[in-house]
Amino acid sequence: MLSAVLALVGALIYGSADFLGGLAAKRLRSIIVTSVAAASGFVLLACLYPFIGGAWSATDVAWGALSGLFGVGAIVLLYACLAIGPMSILSPLTAVVSAIAPMLWGLTVNGETLSGLGYAGLAVALVAVVLVGFIPGEKVVRPRTSGLVMAVGAGICIGGFLIVIDQTSAQSGLVPLVVNRATSTVITAAVIAVLAGVAVRRGQAAASVLEVSGNGVGAMPSGHADLEHAQHLPTTITSTLTRSRAWWLAITCGAVDAIANVALLLALRAGELSIVSALTALYPAGTILLAAIVLRERIAAVQWVGLALAVAAGVMLAVG
Repeated sequence: MLSAVLALVGALIYGSADFLGGLAAKRLRSIIVTSVAAASGFVLLACLYPFIGGAWSATDVAWGALSGLFGVGAIVLLYACLAIGPMSILSPLTAVVSAIAPMLWGLTVNGETLSGLGYAGLAVALVAVVLVGFIPGEKVVRPRTSGLVMAVGAGICIGGFLIVIDQTSAQSGLVPLVVNRATSTVITAAVIAVLAGVAVRRGQAAASVLEVSGNGVGAMPSGHADLEHAQHLPTTITSTLTRSRAWWLAITCGAVDAIANVALLLALRAGELSIVSALTALYPAGTILLAAIVLRERIAAVQWVGLALAVAAGVMLAVG
């Protein structure tokens, strides 16, 4: 029960972080949003560590670093597949794969067993993932094979993040998450430094790397992204979004994402990987709900069905 509740709450918080990242990506380059989010998340987790604690061991540090690499891999593949499109297919595909990969790992490798109701809940959750990830108004075209492969790869990387974090010991506390964020911060900062160096060689200012370039998608250190609102925001939002406000949105998004990761960690420590992964993949629900509240966006009928199924799946998995 507790594990399912934490996972569902964590998914909603993830979606909120994605929404903030999507807003920031309208003004700042995506890699900047990602790096700032990773850094602010690291600072928050480092501040929480003295209160929550955790034992440092080489094994748990290694798992934390590996989870950071999975997160960066998810971001790279996510950007690449979204540049190809269509988002309306690749977005739900990534979310479904991110749920199925750790679900299969938990049921086969970890030997997790569920009741009949629990297995039915997993199936309902997967349907809900597809429906809540639907992007209204997005033109549906046949995806290219390369886009499908990269979307699956991004989903596997997100699922790999969950699998790796699940391998950490209960005694490690926040250590794996702190290392995860440190790894993401170092890698993304290095990428930004390279981009700045290339810009200077071309006779441009190093600060030019801050500007939006290419797909306006804000991705989190864990590899999630707000696919819709990074590209289709009302003019009233984009016209008033100053660079300083975008920086604060990116900072806040990283802090919120870190809180979601804490909820995820607690859910994994309290329950089964298969259940947690299925419910965590419902993160787009948090994005569409926040968009409805903040941007007054209409939630499509199919998304309402997805939200209802998400709640049903949560109840079934909590009881089963």
